[in-house]
Parts: sequence; C-alpha cells; structure tokens
Amino acid sequence: MNVPALRAALTGWFANRGRDLPWRLTGDDGRRDPYRVWVAEVLLQQTQVVRGRVYFERFLEAFPTVQALAAAPQEAVLKAWEGCGYYARARNMHRAAAQMAVHGLPTGYAGWLALPGVGPYTAAAVASLAFGEGRAVLDGNVRRVLSRLYAVSQPTDAWAQGVADTLLDPERPGAWNEAVMDLGATVCVPKSPRCGACPLPTHCRAFASGEPGIYPAPKVRAAVKEVRGVALLIGDAETLYLEQRAGSLLGGLWGLPLEEVQGDVHDDQEQAALARLGARLGVAVAEPLGTVQHTMTHRQLNVSVYRAGAALHLPLTAVAERPLSRLDHKMLALVKESTAQPPLF
Repeated sequence: MNVPALRAALTGWFANRGRDLPWRLTGDDGRRDPYRVWVAEVLLQQTQVVRGRVYFERFLEAFPTVQALAAAPQEAVLKAWEGCGYYARARNMHRAAAQMAVHGLPTGYAGWLALPGVGPYTAAAVASLAFGEGRAVLDGNVRRVLSRLYAVSQPTDAWAQGVADTLLDPERPGAWNEAVMDLGATVCVPKSPRCGACPLPTHCRAFASGEPGIYPAPKVRAAVKEVRGVALLIGDAETLYLEQRAGSLLGGLWGLPLEEVQGDVHDDQEQAALARLGARLGVAVAEPLGTVQHTMTHRQLNVSVYRAGAALHLPLTAVAERPLSRLDHKMLALVKESTAQPPLF
C-alpha cells in the first residue's frame, strides 16, 4: 500500500467533495469549538446525518455552551434530545457537562475519554478535530473503508484500529479522519458502493477483486425479542396523564401508562394486562384505539393502545412540557388519527 499516495488522493478528494456540515464551522482563529464537536459526535453515534443536522441545531439553540448544558435540569436536556433515541447519551452528556463546567473542557484524548459516556471513538474525534491531536477514529464507516482497501472480510477491532493508526495523516489528523468518514458515508456505502466516484480505486483490493460489496462480511446480529404491552390514554393527545419512565433505555422520559403482556399471544393475556393497568390507575377502559410497533435495540415492541374513562383523581400534563420517547409519540399519533374527522367531500 502506497500510503503517501493514498493520503494525497483522499485528502484532495475531501477538499473538493467533503460535506458542508454545521459542526465543521471554525472560529476567527481557524479552530473548531470542542463543545460543538463533542455534541455532534455523540449525536451522530446513532443518528443519521440528515436528521442529525436538525437535532444538532435544536440542541445548540437550547444549550449553546457547556455551562448552559450543565445548568439545565435533566428533563430539559431530555426534551431537547427528544426524537434522537438512545437517551443514555443525553444523560451522560449532562453529567459530563457538569464536570466540564467546573474543571473546563479537556484539551486531549485522555481527558475526553475520562468523561461519562465518552468512548475511544468520541475522544479521538474531539481530540483530532478540535485540537489536532494525532488520534485515528474508528466507526462503522471507517471500518468498512479499511476492510475494502485491504479486502479483509472480518476485520477485528484491533486490526482495524491498527490500520487506521497507520494510515492517519500526522500533519492533518482531523481532516484525514473526516475524509475517511465522508468516503464511507457517501461513496463506500454498505450496499452497492459507488466505486466510479471513489478517489482510491488503484489502492483498493476489494475493487480489484471485482466484488467490493462483499467486504466486510455481514455481522451476525442478535435475535430480536418480541415484547407485547398495553397502554392507556387518560385525557387526549395534547393533555393527558403521563408517567415517568425508569431504566437505562428510557429513564427520565415520560409516557403513557404501560403494562407488559405476559405469556403466550392470546387475547385473554392482553385483557389481563389491561385489567391490571386499569386497577392500578383506578380507571375503567373505554375503547381500543389501535396498535403501534416500535423497534428498540434488540426488542420489537407491539403495544395496544386503549382509551380510559374519566379519571379526575389523576393529574393531566401538556405533552409539550415533558420529554417523550418515539414510542409514545407513535401512540399519540395513533390517538390523533382515531379522533380525526373525515373530510366533508
């Protein structure tokens, strides 16, 4: 592998074809704001760039500085993160911001890695992009590019990180990292790679093989577990009774009261869960509204939504005041559909 030639080809391509993204803005001194870089990198771990732009700008409008983020209540942070999913990221960011508000933002890889929720990828990204430290990033896009350059079907973490470290341009580590990520995101894509638009065909062993799309081999994914539940709407789609979620996935969010359906797939099991939920809340069930499906990590949720009768003893809250998960927004969309009036003509 002619590393200098590969570097020159990719960085030249990136200078002309790199994506124009809001978190790549520089200040008058030509440097990037490490806070903005950090927010973007955490956000993009599980969020596509197209949607990430909107979420990034919304989050920065709410919390333009690390001090603003640290001073905010956790619920406000979760509200600003609403829709992004994987809410542990937002909770960890809030914890990390509290530390940085006291001790200042780290200026190197080790300092970032020590913060809550910051792993090797995020620490390397912030250190290289904001401070020019020679740290190679390794995410899914980078791994795929390296796998194809060397025609390695099953790249291990150690192999991929070693190759990424070897290829890293020591003069411009941040630009190099972004160039590899952009290539993987826009050209060396998972299915049907756009080899005709790639600046590295003469360096790519997978391209030489004639079957670049077979690299890397697909990962064996964990089986998806189906979970069934029932939910109760008490109120309407705008003002209703909400309960705060617990657990690592949705902890701190709010949503419709839920009860898991136990046992096999039978109507009587669902009715039993519904009876338990109604008894706990002291309400009667009035009518079914429909069912929503939602995939969460390795779980497929199927939740039947019911409307409850009047419950004057339960406090109602405006939806706009609480952070809700995508699952709950789907359930509220179902409620709105059920109450929509048909057109007159």
